[in-house]
Amino acid sequence: MRKKPELLAPAGNMEKLKMAVLYGADAVYLGGKAFGLRALGGNFSLTELKEAVDFAHSHRCRVYVTVNIFPHNSDMEKLPEYLRYLNSIHVDALLVADLGVFMMCRNLIPEMELHISTQANNTNWAAVNAWKALGAKRVVLAREMSLEEIREIRTRCDVDLEMFIHGAMCISYSGRCLLSNYFTGRDSNRGSCAQSCRWKYALVEETRPGQYFPIAEDEQGTYIMNSKDMCLMPYLRDVIESGVDSLKIEGRMKSVHYVASVVKAYRMAIDSYFEDPDHFLVRQEWLDELEKVSHRTYTTGFYYHRPSEKDQIYSRTSYDQTSDFVGLVRAYDEKTGWAVIEQRNHIKEGQEIEVFRPSGPSYRQQIDGMLDMDGFPIHAAPHPQQMFRMKMSYPVTPYTILRRDKEPGSA
Repeated sequence: MRKKPELLAPAGNMEKLKMAVLYGADAVYLGGKAFGLRALGGNFSLTELKEAVDFAHSHRCRVYVTVNIFPHNSDMEKLPEYLRYLNSIHVDALLVADLGVFMMCRNLIPEMELHISTQANNTNWAAVNAWKALGAKRVVLAREMSLEEIREIRTRCDVDLEMFIHGAMCISYSGRCLLSNYFTGRDSNRGSCAQSCRWKYALVEETRPGQYFPIAEDEQGTYIMNSKDMCLMPYLRDVIESGVDSLKIEGRMKSVHYVASVVKAYRMAIDSYFEDPDHFLVRQEWLDELEKVSHRTYTTGFYYHRPSEKDQIYSRTSYDQTSDFVGLVRAYDEKTGWAVIEQRNHIKEGQEIEVFRPSGPSYRQQIDGMLDMDGFPIHAAPHPQQMFRMKMSYPVTPYTILRRDKEPGSA
């Protein structure tokens, strides 16, 4: 029996970290306020980093911190102090991309486990083995790789391998991009990407300024760099049997609903495979779960073929989802069956909702009773993050998600 791969989840802030851990992640990756490539993703203060590590470790979950910017000289002054702090709070590993940062880590905190970020663009076995020779414990493979290439690297390299299995695809080479720098002055390689690839573009001919010509047959212009999202759930057997050690979900800037739903779907699927590999089948309920959260149309990326125009979305930049996140359970009274709910979208009496729990099956119920926090009956909770009480049909735990089916035609 092959070793079960780690399920690695994104954690953009403390709430997302807790959702990832409680819904089944084996490890989480996150960033501090500096030196990572998601400077706009919320991230963690120094105090929060320690709290995150303590919470994750209390649930036997590992924590990897991103230090994967491509730093300039001015970035290096405060880096040693930061590295020593991460080591002192017992972070499990650091994700790095720059060779100078890697060697600084090796010299200052030699006991720290180092993972090589996808930003380092590792696409061949020689590069992977080179990083191992320098002391890397794990290499995150570039997204621009096929299944066959990954299999060959596995046979030639005795080092942990990590690959992306779900989430947004970058139009640039494993995230190395200068569009954001050019248009906004925000350096995408130092953590401040403005996601310029998702903007609407049209063609302008040099001698006719101000006249905008659609690149595709769309009077509104075209999203010529807007990639579909990766989803390898239907091909999970191939992914697991390729021999990689860690399966990574993209999405530190996505919602808590996204993190919980995607993590639990892959958790159930991976566990199901290892319960009976010979008879493993991808269940429709797991695929449906991935449709419930905000996403672009799914693709397999480079895994089976080189992406073509069919892997891009030229007409729009909006997202699809089949459900709306309406509430989060904060507390539950087993004696009365009432829960304290934090509103996340308009919710009212009479609606049918799905109760999506960290463990155990989901269930559906109609909202038959709502009280404000003073105990007075209410018929709706229209205010953002309003706290109220609600009668539950079955027991729930904190961080249970309440959601409702998205109405056809709604945004």
